[in-house]
Amino acid sequence: MTPEVKEKIVQHVSEEIYKAHPWLWDKFKERGREKTEEDNHHHLKHLETSYALSDSSFFLDYTAWLESVLNERGVPGTIIIDNFERLKTIFPLYVNEKERLFFTECIEKGIALLKENIQK
Repeated sequence: MTPEVKEKIVQHVSEEIYKAHPWLWDKFKERGREKTEEDNHHHLKHLETSYALSDSSFFLDYTAWLESVLNERGVPGTIIIDNFERLKTIFPLYVNEKERLFFTECIEKGIALLKENIQK
């Protein structure tokens, strides 16, 4: 993905998250929005690296780490799931089919991991 495409994805997803969860703005303000954008850049970077390695475990390790960091900051795993679901939904607008299929597989595995952790 080009930097421009990544930025479009990040802005698209971040806007949707803050519309759907206004409490995030109340709790974290502008700094939270900036962190959401930064996190989405990291999501994309880790998806691309996993794709280059042909190995979804890189993304799953990142997902587990991300969950622990965000939980410490008061962000529940359900928000990460929501974020990942939104990425899946918009990938067809921005990503070629081969990458989209791999990214979607990674995200679905990440969501399964997060849901498993939430149930514990």
